[in-house]
Amino acid sequence: MTKHAAERYALAAAGAVIVALTVGAFWLSYAHLAEVAGKHGLGGSPVRQWAWPATVDAFIVAGELLMLRAGLRRVTDRWAIALTAAGSVGSIALNVAGVSGTAGSRAVPLLDYVVAAVPPTAALLAFGVLMRQIHQGVDQPANLPTTASAEPPALVAECEPLGGSPELTSPSGSPARPVPEVFDTVPAQDAAPRRTGRPPNASLDELLAIARPVVERLGGIDRDEITDEIRNVQGRKASNERLLKVIKVLEKERDSAHPSAQRSG
Repeated sequence: MTKHAAERYALAAAGAVIVALTVGAFWLSYAHLAEVAGKHGLGGSPVRQWAWPATVDAFIVAGELLMLRAGLRRVTDRWAIALTAAGSVGSIALNVAGVSGTAGSRAVPLLDYVVAAVPPTAALLAFGVLMRQIHQGVDQPANLPTTASAEPPALVAECEPLGGSPELTSPSGSPARPVPEVFDTVPAQDAAPRRTGRPPNASLDELLAIARPVVERLGGIDRDEITDEIRNVQGRKASNERLLKVIKVLEKERDSAHPSAQRSG
């Protein structure tokens, strides 16, 4: 088994464990919240009792998916972070509060709170790891490792002296190897180093040249479509401030092209 195959099997096994952990943790947290809802106002309606936890746990799923989308677009979605945080804190707090609410007057052992808090915490962490693996798999697909070929040993060419110089002999009388003449040469200039890594920041004119066809195709200015065209389709590097400048320039061009529409508005 090659190293790449072993890594692939290990990643597949880890992915299966993460999926199983995510499903199991969400189920435990969801079922406990359903029990809490049944003991506090929704016991007469099993459908509502089992639907109620979705109002909390669904925030975690929606927030994580939106964070995955934002990560793929290389932007920060504060609403997604807020949704994930609200769902996670709410789920953990309600699971723990459900223990004290059903304990009556008896003292509740500390381990009961730990047992109630573990499933929602594990669900949050496992689902976050799952989304991260998906993000890495989509953004940077795993390729076969490229092994750098070893440089062949330098070959020393045996040069015959110019002018047919006589063959040298060793002290024993046997012919010796000819000694090549050494010529003074000027070392060639090293080539300019090739730039590696991420592409350089695109200029404003380059970004506008990419964005204008998108505006013409859509018939309007759509920031998300323009950002996707620049970063994901064209693969150019541009900061959020530079993209904002592009949108402002496009809006000025649109207003100058339709002054009558601007005055009527």
